[in-house]
Amino acid sequence: MAVSQATRAPRRPRRPRGPLAPYAFAGAAALYLVLFAGVPILKGVQLSVTDTQLINPNGGSSVGLDNYAALVGDEVFLRSVVTTIVYAFCTVAGSLLLGTVSAVVLNRAFPGRFLARAVAVMPWAVPTVAVVMVFRWIFNNDNGVANAGLSALGIGARGWLTDPSYGMPSVLVATVWKVTPFVMLVVLAALQAVPEELYEAARVDGAGMYSTFTTIVLPHLMPTLRIVGLLMTIWSFRRFEIIWLLTGGGPAGVTSTIVISVYEQAFGNSRLGFAAAIGVLGLLLSLAVTLVYFVIETRTERKNRVAA
Repeated sequence: MAVSQATRAPRRPRRPRGPLAPYAFAGAAALYLVLFAGVPILKGVQLSVTDTQLINPNGGSSVGLDNYAALVGDEVFLRSVVTTIVYAFCTVAGSLLLGTVSAVVLNRAFPGRFLARAVAVMPWAVPTVAVVMVFRWIFNNDNGVANAGLSALGIGARGWLTDPSYGMPSVLVATVWKVTPFVMLVVLAALQAVPEELYEAARVDGAGMYSTFTTIVLPHLMPTLRIVGLLMTIWSFRRFEIIWLLTGGGPAGVTSTIVISVYEQAFGNSRLGFAAAIGVLGLLLSLAVTLVYFVIETRTERKNRVAA
């Protein structure tokens, strides 16, 4: 008896077959990386060993490693490296701490949790330009909210964006406010993957909130926190717009990071070759951080295998 068309099982979509299919998919991704990452990096390295000027981008001559030699003794560049490291450390540490705490709080059931989560994500969704405008108003010397609050407490006003003592803290506050929701979302997803049986076992054993967090939750979060910390560090090394729009690298250069130095040398001083050398050294700094991450991951995996 023939089977009717309605009772036939739906056909499954065809999948690529053959031993070359995995290489085809990987090759497409590799081609994308080569064209849009590898080639620009090579062009930047090539540009960094020339004296190319912005007014004549095709007329530079080779100067060897002179640009790199000049950077070794350049106090402005060395200060920008220190500023970049301080900025990255503070923003990563602050966002990881606040993001983890926010995720733990929002992972609990309470009335209005959905609305609280939506509000907590808003800083990440807001465009950077809008964030800068808000914080420039908050830190305004004359009618800003920050100085109004200090005046209400009987404390004198501060030049948040004009005083070198407060320039970096102001940028850090704005950056952490902007990037913390990303950490919160990732950590919240990791928290929801923790098996409920572990929480029940902890309650049966009489473990408190602190013991449950340190012995059950935190070990499950550590792989996520490490990869998020790596991403946030690399993004901090590359971050330009929020610093430039808020302080322009000032006051007195206290917020001038490596990317700010690249912009100033390329478009302020018209030294494209010198700026490219700074960019290459910034790339090497990011690669060094990535290498440290992989070393830590490798050692952690080895310890876990031995423990198992």
